[in-house]
Amino acid sequence: MDVYSELAWRGLVYDETEGLRDILTREKVTVYSGFDPTAVSLHVGNLVPIMGLAHFQRAGHSPIALVGGGTGLIGDPSGKNNERELLTAEQVAVNVAGVRAQLSHFLDFDAGPLQARLVDNAEWLTTLGAISFMRDVGKHFTVNYMQAKESVKRRLSGEEGISYTEFSYLLLQAYDYLVLHERFGCTVQVGGSDQWGNITAGMDLIRRVHAAKAHGLVLPLVTTASGTKFGKTEAGTVWLDPALTSPYVFYQFWLNVDDRDVVRYLRYFTFFEQGRIDELAAQPPEQRTAQRELAREMTRRVHGETAVRDAEAAAQTLFGGDISSMSVAQLLQVFPNVPSSTTAYSPDGWPIVELLASSRVTSSKGEATRLIRSGGIYVNNRRISDEKLRLRTDDAVGGELFVVRKGKRENFLIRVVRGVSSHK
Repeated sequence: MDVYSELAWRGLVYDETEGLRDILTREKVTVYSGFDPTAVSLHVGNLVPIMGLAHFQRAGHSPIALVGGGTGLIGDPSGKNNERELLTAEQVAVNVAGVRAQLSHFLDFDAGPLQARLVDNAEWLTTLGAISFMRDVGKHFTVNYMQAKESVKRRLSGEEGISYTEFSYLLLQAYDYLVLHERFGCTVQVGGSDQWGNITAGMDLIRRVHAAKAHGLVLPLVTTASGTKFGKTEAGTVWLDPALTSPYVFYQFWLNVDDRDVVRYLRYFTFFEQGRIDELAAQPPEQRTAQRELAREMTRRVHGETAVRDAEAAAQTLFGGDISSMSVAQLLQVFPNVPSSTTAYSPDGWPIVELLASSRVTSSKGEATRLIRSGGIYVNNRRISDEKLRLRTDDAVGGELFVVRKGKRENFLIRVVRGVSSHK
């Protein structure tokens, strides 16, 4: 199957330039996608263009992952209603290093003649003089042309407008395409559908400077079935860096995908063949087999096989197992964003009702008593049935952590702090 057909059945083709499909069925091309290092890590929202490049490479094309060490100093206005906060050169350099490492989970940078290239546009943008830029790039674009681009037009219609800095981003990305065309013969750019204006500007620049034809292919911007932005949870962005989103939380993100989204995400984010996806789609939804395979595949690719085993073992322990077998560090990794509080160490322990109320697990002692009597409070996976119970340090994981569950889903952490007097 040619790469266009592969992307099409997966639902990854949003739009493309005329003639691109025919070219991809008969030629091997060099293709690029850009990743601006606006943070130290990529997030799951970046996975669509990454998978686009990976499919090109698997089909025998040559991919370029362009890390925006130069454009990251400016900021892309696409999809943004307000001006981005400018990053320092030092921040961008740190972010670039993080992005490079994560791309290697999906792209093969050691594949001989088809190896992926990793290129940083800081190499040419940070040495580009203002006069040269205006003469060699700016002269090819009218202000009217730039204002007509959706990313600029939306900002011009708002109250804040757009700065000259972000207004020029369009030309910088166009120049990137020109440089990659000249150095590597790149003729295809891939990006999200919000990048169409930037991509076509690069195509126009190549045509005007070299009278050559270049192409663009844009992929869909992913949303959930409920209409929310993909990759955003109540706890925030789902990152690829394990220091920002633990492998357990990453696994749980995919495991909890809505039934209405899971088949689409299997097509978008895995290399599973169509038969395998159809097989998973046919499984009873209540068994969540498709979600489990999605979670395993994504966690394995980003964090490795050990992370999959650890995430599944942690889940099995948390939902019915013996939490005391887990370490404090493991529990803090599993619950990085749940409400937490501290309580001072007490050699005599803590009355359960007082502890729940003082730690804000419940709004009052009365609510704590009612929940205990109805079986709605668990401490370290043990149901509490006696409102007169006194918890002691020996009951805490590692002598310092209580995991409290209220009802079926609400979790809280209470950490014992030593060296502080306890208030009884």
